[in-house]
Amino acid sequence: MLCARLYSVLFSKQLNNLVFRQSCRNNSTIFGISSGFGKCGVAVIRVSGPASQSIIHKKTRLKECPEPRRALLTKIFHGETRAMIDRGLLLWFPGPNSFTGEDTVEFHVHGGSAIVSAMYDSLATFADTRIAEPGEFTKRAFFAGKMDLTEVEGLADLIHAETEAQRRQALRQANGQLSCFYNDMRARLVNAIASIEAYIDFSEDQDVDDDVLHVAVQKIEAVIEELKVHLNDNRRGERLRNGVRAAIVGAPNVGKSSLINLLSQRNVSIVTSIAGTTRDIVESHYDIAGYPVILADTAGLRSSTDDVVESEGIARARTYVECADLLLLVVDASRIESVNRLDAFMEEYIQALGIEQRMMPNTLTILNKCDLVDNVTLQWLKNNSTQFTCLSCESKEGLAELMERMKTRLEQLCGNPAVESPTISQERHRFHLKQCLTYLERFRDYFKETAPQDRDLAIVTHHLRNAVRCIGKITGTVETEEILDVIFSSFCIGK
Repeated sequence: MLCARLYSVLFSKQLNNLVFRQSCRNNSTIFGISSGFGKCGVAVIRVSGPASQSIIHKKTRLKECPEPRRALLTKIFHGETRAMIDRGLLLWFPGPNSFTGEDTVEFHVHGGSAIVSAMYDSLATFADTRIAEPGEFTKRAFFAGKMDLTEVEGLADLIHAETEAQRRQALRQANGQLSCFYNDMRARLVNAIASIEAYIDFSEDQDVDDDVLHVAVQKIEAVIEELKVHLNDNRRGERLRNGVRAAIVGAPNVGKSSLINLLSQRNVSIVTSIAGTTRDIVESHYDIAGYPVILADTAGLRSSTDDVVESEGIARARTYVECADLLLLVVDASRIESVNRLDAFMEEYIQALGIEQRMMPNTLTILNKCDLVDNVTLQWLKNNSTQFTCLSCESKEGLAELMERMKTRLEQLCGNPAVESPTISQERHRFHLKQCLTYLERFRDYFKETAPQDRDLAIVTHHLRNAVRCIGKITGTVETEEILDVIFSSFCIGK
């Protein structure tokens, strides 16, 4: 009974996957530029599909395909007019040992727009050959089992990575480290389900004792704890992928706009001596110590103003602060009357701005305009600057210290992808993992709260199957066309 049940489940899943994949794929040959658009030294045009060999013969006049994965310098002709287009490199990747798993050929030609256009025109003359849709090469690689969805998403993130930390995280995911983590978790759950099924079917008349059931439950509890730790990551991976939202906040005229101009080395915001100059949110993207940062200059915060436009700017600033990952709190050091009451001054300042205490752990305090402070006070501030940074946007003194503190805080917010375990980088992953955890906890609670003689394990194991299905939705073991369309639409044509 057990073997028949498992066989039925596995066969059903394989049949559904096969039907789905066959419905998504066709026998057409696709082509597209894989090296980016625009004038360049070399353009790589990729072709994948059953017509690849025919295209090689007609476009190069070679009687046989070249040695696989070895570049060959050859003349390249138009498939229909037979006119020579260019002289370039040809690489042949016979399936299944190719990126897509299909017969694939790459033409490395000069990157002029006329040459690329002629190549496109020539390839389009072949029967059942068309230009690739965005991400279609990678989609075919997925269908061929060359990568799962987490690796596909990692590849997309690798293409779009703008900072070193983003590159490291994306590379680990594209190389399958996150996939291995989820597949191992899924395999342990499948093993636990099989043990429970064996206990249900054979415990009464075969040599299957209660230890089998207890071991299975222990495996499930271990997965639950592992999932909790994985989910309790403070969204480091997603923050690294999307960028850390950092808001520069403070009272009017303390130097917020000067700070964003200093960090960006250009005039991002208007700087004047008039309080309330900044009215709207001014965002800029930066690479700080390898971490992506979305830095926002905000309107000066104060309790009231008669200016309607400034009031709207203050309201927007407060809304932005609520969603920010990091606050750069700017204080005018020249307004500090006495170092003896610095703590009281800061407490009153923060209260006047309306910044809640829960935001303070993610706040870097910057004492700006230190060039206007007398030497004795300045020296005291520097000697006691464990909680703040002394800075002069005018002379740039203290900038190096500020950048170092920002780096430390960014490492705390995003983690270090080079040494840490793979983290969740997509909201899609988090959603399915939370569902998986819910199903596992339902099974565990039922098992603990129900007396052994009252347990109906045959029914309650559907929670475990749902948990396995949730993990499958992350890796692509359980596929839906809607998920695939969203993921692959972010790719460019030649990928």
